[in-house]
Amino acid sequence: MAAFEFDAELWLYPGKGGWHFVTLPRDIARQIRFLAEPKARGWRSEAVTVKSGGTEWTTSIFPDRASDSFLLPVKANVRRAERLTAGQTVRVKLTLDRD
Repeated sequence: MAAFEFDAELWLYPGKGGWHFVTLPRDIARQIRFLAEPKARGWRSEAVTVKSGGTEWTTSIFPDRASDSFLLPVKANVRRAERLTAGQTVRVKLTLDRD
């Protein structure tokens, strides 16, 4: 099981729906690509378990060509529980869920 910890800015997608994301650091994205290659899933997404503050959840990260990294969606209930808003730096502990 591969685990990563990092700080990144929470940002709001400007399109329809108003999703909030964290962009993973590129060095971590490279490691994830290497580890995930044999088991690539649809859209090359990766199942992960995430913890920020006292809140833990499961989701998927998605590749993003513009940043050459992965995007981590941060759900509204997580943002509320941790009092997070766009523009804040978020501490993230991310674990790849490997089958």
